[in-house]
Amino acid sequence: MRSTLMLVVGSVLGAGILEAQSSPQPMTIEQITGAPFAQALATGGGTVAWVHNTRGVRNVWVATGAELKSRQLTSYTQDDGQEIEEVAVSPDGKTIFYVRGGDPNRRGEIPNPTSDPRGQEQAIWRVAVGGGAPVKVANATGPVVSPQSDRVVYTKSGQVWIAPVSGLGEPTQLFKARGQAGELAWSPDGSKLAFTSNRGDHAFVGVFDFAVKSIRWIAPSVDRDGAPVWSPDGNRLGFIRIPAGFDPELFGPMRASRPWSIWIGDVASAGATQVWRAQEGQGSAQHAIEGPSLLWGAGDRLVFPWERDGWSHLYSVSAAGGNAVLLTPGEGEVEYVTLSADRKFVVYNSNIGDIDRRDLFQVAVSGGAPVALSHTAAIEWAPRPLSDGRIALLQSDARHPSHAAVMASGQIRPLAPESVPTDFPAARLVEPQQVIFSSADGKLIHGQLFLPPDLKPGERRPAIAHFHGGSRRQMLLGFHYMFYYNGTYAMNQWLASQGYIVMSVNYRSGIGYGMEFREALNFGSTGASEYHDVLGAGGYLRGRADVDGAKIGLWGGSYGGYLTAMGLAKSSDLFAAGVDIHGVHDWNSGIQNFVPDYNPLAKPDVARLAFESSPLRWVDTWRSPVLLIHGDDDRNVNFNESVRLVEALRNHGVEPEQLMLPDEVHDFLTFANWNRVFRATADFFARKLKGAP
Repeated sequence: MRSTLMLVVGSVLGAGILEAQSSPQPMTIEQITGAPFAQALATGGGTVAWVHNTRGVRNVWVATGAELKSRQLTSYTQDDGQEIEEVAVSPDGKTIFYVRGGDPNRRGEIPNPTSDPRGQEQAIWRVAVGGGAPVKVANATGPVVSPQSDRVVYTKSGQVWIAPVSGLGEPTQLFKARGQAGELAWSPDGSKLAFTSNRGDHAFVGVFDFAVKSIRWIAPSVDRDGAPVWSPDGNRLGFIRIPAGFDPELFGPMRASRPWSIWIGDVASAGATQVWRAQEGQGSAQHAIEGPSLLWGAGDRLVFPWERDGWSHLYSVSAAGGNAVLLTPGEGEVEYVTLSADRKFVVYNSNIGDIDRRDLFQVAVSGGAPVALSHTAAIEWAPRPLSDGRIALLQSDARHPSHAAVMASGQIRPLAPESVPTDFPAARLVEPQQVIFSSADGKLIHGQLFLPPDLKPGERRPAIAHFHGGSRRQMLLGFHYMFYYNGTYAMNQWLASQGYIVMSVNYRSGIGYGMEFREALNFGSTGASEYHDVLGAGGYLRGRADVDGAKIGLWGGSYGGYLTAMGLAKSSDLFAAGVDIHGVHDWNSGIQNFVPDYNPLAKPDVARLAFESSPLRWVDTWRSPVLLIHGDDDRNVNFNESVRLVEALRNHGVEPEQLMLPDEVHDFLTFANWNRVFRATADFFARKLKGAP
């Protein structure tokens, strides 16, 4: 199946490309990043919808009919940095809702990376699958369509609103309640709406009854309740309860906590009963996955992720209580999860058996041996089962970025191969190799090695180590399923095409290799133990016969920028140059960006260790040249992190190069800015590692 599926994907996506690639002209970074990136896959009533980001222009696409013929539904034309997310298809497959525009920052400002004087907005839009112009519904987010496809609910300023799907009538506020509402879930018959109400140090699960226009709070407590899921008959509500009072250190390991639990509430009485509780120790801290954290399957069984054996696996338990049954054994993680149309099976993706990729599987909710639906050299995620047994999904591989596809009878077919530009250089990209090396403290670390296509025996080339962001991420042996890391994978391909030996490093505190790897001791602000992996990567590259050990660079964004800065600050003798993209440079200010009331003075020992784990602490030994890149509307890493680092470096005789992007956010929302970043990075390394003018 591996070779057959790759032949199908490669032949369809590569159609029309090889002729263009016979030209001797060198490929450009714009060609590598120019293919559409598919995301936000959703289904309903036989309609498959997704978003294409093509050179910064984002549009909704659909595939309909028995043949799932694809077409572009919206007609946006500008690289304006306005995201399209939260795609929702009505159950009858006739209407699509989506959110256009990014989240506001704490000052209420919507991302506007092109500095458009008119400003931007975040709004829900509605468009008919049959055609017609999109219609704005409201400045809001989180659309969820009713089972009857007649109403849509959403949240606006933390409150729940409702609007007719037809557009014949004005949106109205459904009810008023304290707290921030979220996780909206219609009952099967559409007569009620479940939701969570986040109130700071606790959260309730509520049910709004349309008939009597009242709210019932289900077994309210001081704990944090969430992830509500309806029973098929609509009489009960399952939810997850996380005990109050546990305050883990941010950017530090959390291997255990007060055990979390699963409860079943009776909607009529508003009472609830605990049906399952995690054991003490490993797995007692609840770890969420991509997709619902609680599913109600056939046979009255609840499906949920649990890390009891040190891996993020799926389990099921009877709604009446009892012992949990392991559904997904093996060394690997479950990530994207959904139920089959009849609720009898869980369909999921995992790296079990292919640790640096993702494959699709299914398993009965009652237990039994999982069945591999795909086992290819590709990467599959976001499965969406259709009522006829087919599965819509997203897929990528080493030479093709994320694209929408459908699986039928074990075969995977791309849904919109015509959307790939004819100049996309798929055949000229390299297949990254899996490498496993030892960190400076002996831990085994995975990486992906990109060798230049023109590397000759006996040559020694400059080398570059790449560090992803997150840190809860894992780079893969192919284009990534997240847009940001799709870009960084493309950049590693581009650097390899320019003659560098490139290695992308999956350092500790990332995902994919188990709970203990993710919750590594002393990571981040509690000791920067990932620095051992930075040293290990540099040592591995220096030890290769094809690497010029005096010309090793490193680069990364966000958490990867932090590790780049740590490498340059503490090991300028090993790393000749680096590109630090919106990195954290002092954990005490970095934590405040996520927890505004964090006070370093309240816990001086914690604050002292956090600073010892930061690049600013070690700036006096920083000697290597650096390029700093940052958008000044960054909502993840405060722009001040770069301001302070520049000041500190100048005080120690190092003048950093800069590429600062006015009004750009953390994710670099425009195609133009992504390519400015990539070109500046390539130019910097060419000068510092190759001696180019």
